[in-house]
Amino acid sequence: MAAAQGAAGSSSAGPSGPPASAPGHSSSSTAVAVWEWQDEFGRWRPYRGNVCSYIEQVIQASQQKGRRSGSGLASSIPLGHADPALAPYVIDIPSLTQFRQDTGTMRAVRRHVFPGDSAAGRGIVWEWQNDEGGWSPYEMNVCVFLEQAHAAKHQRVDLGPLGYNYEIDLVALVQTNKTTRFCRSVQRRLDTPYPVTTSTTPLHTGVGCSCQQCWPNSGTGPITTRYRHSLTNFPNSSTTHQVPGRTTSVTSSNVGFVPYNKPTLTGARSTPRLSAQNTLVLAQTGSLSAALAAPNGVSAQALPVKMPKPSRLNQALAATPTEPESVVKKYLEELKSAPADEDCMICMEKLSSPSGYSDSCQSSTIRPEAVGRLRNCQHSFHMLCMLAMYSNGNKDGSLQCPSCKTIYGEKTGTQPKGKMEISTFPQSLPGHKDCGTIRIVYHISRGIQGPEHPNPGMPYTARGFPRYCYLPDNEKGRKVLELLKVAWRRRLIFTVGTSNTTGESNTVVWNEIHHKTEMDSNLSGHGYPDPNYLDNVLAELAAQGVTEDCLGQ
Repeated sequence: MAAAQGAAGSSSAGPSGPPASAPGHSSSSTAVAVWEWQDEFGRWRPYRGNVCSYIEQVIQASQQKGRRSGSGLASSIPLGHADPALAPYVIDIPSLTQFRQDTGTMRAVRRHVFPGDSAAGRGIVWEWQNDEGGWSPYEMNVCVFLEQAHAAKHQRVDLGPLGYNYEIDLVALVQTNKTTRFCRSVQRRLDTPYPVTTSTTPLHTGVGCSCQQCWPNSGTGPITTRYRHSLTNFPNSSTTHQVPGRTTSVTSSNVGFVPYNKPTLTGARSTPRLSAQNTLVLAQTGSLSAALAAPNGVSAQALPVKMPKPSRLNQALAATPTEPESVVKKYLEELKSAPADEDCMICMEKLSSPSGYSDSCQSSTIRPEAVGRLRNCQHSFHMLCMLAMYSNGNKDGSLQCPSCKTIYGEKTGTQPKGKMEISTFPQSLPGHKDCGTIRIVYHISRGIQGPEHPNPGMPYTARGFPRYCYLPDNEKGRKVLELLKVAWRRRLIFTVGTSNTTGESNTVVWNEIHHKTEMDSNLSGHGYPDPNYLDNVLAELAAQGVTEDCLGQ
């Protein structure tokens, strides 16, 4: 790894640690609150300033109301009230979790406080240019670091103290990978400042995701596309930690991370690299595809798993009610009287008051004041709110409780049409020496978005296919495989959205069911050994409604 040029502390060199406080800015007595969500790499992504202001306002109003009435904090905060683009998202305050109502995806959230004279308090954002020509923001602690260096008139800074293998030329506004010397443009711009706060303590720690890649202290992140880091450690505040087992996933959120240039032969969107044993087979067979299909020279027949054409939802919805009102009434029992002191966690209004969505969601059969109770979990909501939530989602005939995440019906996704191929070969995966390997190959091509996608009629891209994934060929691995087949048929493994890493919209992305895309090592975090992977992916499949009970259907 190349060292940063120049001596620390000089005006022409990057500091070895965080820069000193900016001249002309004394230590601020004020602070700003930045709400952040944790991505699949274990890193914290800030909501924009206006969204954080709304969250703070709701909590402050709830606290004032609680002091008067003796009640607690608001149980949930719908983010769509602050930004229409975030309409599917609700923050559950008791667990500090972001819940996506149309997919059931959950992510940890936290409240982070920065000095009022920092980049966050002044609304200054630092961004890097991605491969599509758009701009993706650095993490907030990186923005603060860069702004301090900029104010101190440093010409070059090293992001090594924050765990990144990059140096930034603050004069030329260029980011350089210290190993490959690949360069990207960076920019500094003004945005909405984050809200001032007098409370500098977090609400509580919340309940973090048990998945390894989402551990709050995780320092190793999977890199799911060709834009890769050369480091395996990422920052969580000022220290880094390493977690041995990590897996690939994706999000549809348009927040990027500091990119690498181009891939080595690893990662979720590239051909798996060959180990020494693979290389020997390649020499014997003279074929990369043969080496991948049969590392020991014995080819197993690939078994394709097809799925219904996804441009229409008719096949997936054939056995489900066609009218949204029918779906809501199927799973909710209307109450004769609403609970007096209970809030609807979707609209945040009292259940004894009309639905907060009565102006935007019209129904001829569901009254704005109607309250229903889900039949199994017994949680209550405005029926019109549930109708609005259902209408904003996939409309597949299923509902998911916003409170406990119980799924009613058979949940399906929006995965484009494609092919899933399965083969086996005798070579073992690290950590599973007693069995062979299952290889899954996903094929999806670019196409036109259907009515279930974000922008019907517009093209979508499919970067990095085919994608190769690996499971141990043992009892638990075969069970995961069978459940992945179910998830594939239900269109749950991929979706059309915005790439977390590149910022590209209208593209095929992973959909929260983690896959291992390397078979010979776990240096990058999405290979083997990983003793917890199979249990983790079983839990993620269950969260999508895909359980062992599905195998007998």
